[in-house]
Order: sequence, then structure tokens, then C-alpha cells
Amino acid sequence: MEIEKKFTVRELPSDLERYPSHLIQQAYLNTDPVIRIRKEDDSYYLTYKGKGLLAREEYNLPLTEKAYEHLLPKADGKVISKRRYLIPLEPYTIELDVFHAPFAPLVIAEVEFPTTQEALAFQPPEWFLEDVTMDPAYHNSTLSALKPT
Repeated sequence: MEIEKKFTVRELPSDLERYPSHLIQQAYLNTDPVIRIRKEDDSYYLTYKGKGLLAREEYNLPLTEKAYEHLLPKADGKVISKRRYLIPLEPYTIELDVFHAPFAPLVIAEVEFPTTQEALAFQPPEWFLEDVTMDPAYHNSTLSALKPT
């Protein structure tokens, strides 16, 4: 089960480069239900996500690079590329996604929780802006389906 809240951000932390990060590329084979393929640095995954906004099922299965490359051209919509920074906020970790073109300058902060109660009680840091958890427009699967502008 994935329990997470999503936020837009007011400003990027000035010391962002000091945090560990991952380069992520992902694409969607299906958006209802969500079936995603992802390359994260040198690791590859196929992910199934159930319905829901704050809490939903999530299963990750490992892929080989060859399987990922085979599936990538079969994806619907745009491929999403982003840099994910891992910023500690005890006892949680902020996953700060800085999107690359064509989605730049979009930046989304996600925080995962062990329980729904903790998610609902969460007080975001000052540099977060709007809580967009309940807005499906901020799901990566929705973004991937946007028409070119």
C-alpha cells in the first residue's frame, strides 16, 4: 500500500545539490489501472498502481534493461524524465521531483507515510506551497497523457 501526499513548492531548497538524487525515466503502458515502466539510474521496474489518491495499492516487479527497452516504445503518451532528490524530514523523506522538458518547470514534492492517520496529520515545511494530493492532474500518469502545447 502506498500512502503519500503531494505538494507544489514555493521555492527549491538552496542547498538542493547536497542531497542524494536519482535520474528517473518512466512511461505508462496503461493509465486505468496504472501500469508503469521505470528506469531509475541503472535499475528497471514495472509497477502496478490501484485506484486512489491518498492511499492505493502499489506493486513493483523488477525488469531487465532489455525488457524495459522493449516495452518503452509500446507506452502511451509522453515519457516522463525527472531528477528526484531525497530530502530528510524526520521521520519521513521528501521525494522532490524536478521535471525535465516538456514538463519543466514543474516541481512536485511527495512524502510517503506508514499510515493514513500520519498522512492526514502531516504539517508540511514552509517551502511547500499547495497540497495537490487529491488532484489527479498531478499524477504522473495524467501528465504523460497531456497533449503537446
